[in-house]
Amino acid sequence: MLPGTVNSDSDLVAELLAAELSLLGDDRKVDDVERALMAVLPRLEGAFSLVLADEDQIIAVRDPHGFRPLCLGRLESGWVVASESPALDIVGATFVRELLPGELLVIDGSGPPRTLRPWPDDAIDPHLCLFEFFYFARPDSLLYERSVHAARVRMGELLAEQAPAQADMVMGVPESGIAAAEGFARASGIPYGQGLVKNRYIGRSFIAPTPELRREAVRIKLNPLRDNIAGRKLVVVDDSIVRGTTQQQLTRMLRESGAAEIHLRITSPPVRWPCFYGIDIPDRSDLLAAQLEDIEGIRRYVGVDSLAYLSLDRLVAATGAPGAGFCHACFTGEYAVEVPVGLGKRVLEEPDRAPAGQLERLVHEA
Repeated sequence: MLPGTVNSDSDLVAELLAAELSLLGDDRKVDDVERALMAVLPRLEGAFSLVLADEDQIIAVRDPHGFRPLCLGRLESGWVVASESPALDIVGATFVRELLPGELLVIDGSGPPRTLRPWPDDAIDPHLCLFEFFYFARPDSLLYERSVHAARVRMGELLAEQAPAQADMVMGVPESGIAAAEGFARASGIPYGQGLVKNRYIGRSFIAPTPELRREAVRIKLNPLRDNIAGRKLVVVDDSIVRGTTQQQLTRMLRESGAAEIHLRITSPPVRWPCFYGIDIPDRSDLLAAQLEDIEGIRRYVGVDSLAYLSLDRLVAATGAPGAGFCHACFTGEYAVEVPVGLGKRVLEEPDRAPAGQLERLVHEA
């Protein structure tokens, strides 16, 4: 019987690690945490990038699919790990490299960082989340040693080739649509302009829990520049459509500001499947593209004059690392890690809504 109550996926990992450490006995050894992790990690499935610390060492690990980024940097006085490379710049560290999928990195006082391999070679199957490239990662990040900003510019260029439009101005939806809008403008020859001002104190609106809060967040987060919009035919470049709340509210704002036409261009394919790997992409019943299978239906719902999505092959090509390995389950329904039958998406995200004891059973089964 494992002690305590499991309230999150992080709790689950901590419980398993504590149980394994207890089996190693009372005589503490420096490598006990390493040994415990080597035993526990192969029993975990899903997406995780972990950083653990005790008085002797820092340990960083990526899951064998590398769903989430993690990188190593060098300071004059030591080493640092971070989820994104810009964090290294902020603390004055030099980027060294990204941790590999399935890598466990130990940083201690014995010398350079040491790499351990908790998983066999045949378990390593890189699937970096594509959402990182077009939405989640900062534009100054490096993923697969490629510039995220450059990738987003290229997405816009490829989108202009795939789905051109007759318009007076190309504008991006802050922040992740800005670079792609620049690329669309460059490839199409349509002038680039600013149409929206973002309130820097408001976070991501698509993760707000209710439609009312998401609509309110959009109104607070974005404000139109009416002088740039009135009477113009606009190409509006955005990164994705999840529930459609943001785009519907945005379209209404642009219409009220006098936009003559709105041609919405999305730098990803339609999101039709939920994410089980830590991103708040909800159940299929909440996904607009899952409920309205045809693009024309989505266009009518958000209220734009035309709508086009970047195809999956072009999105992957725009990253500059097409053969590196990506997770695209939210677009295709092809999950790199099998989703357990009957496991609700929110069992680890909202434990209060999980059936009684389900998390504890998961711990014991692991």
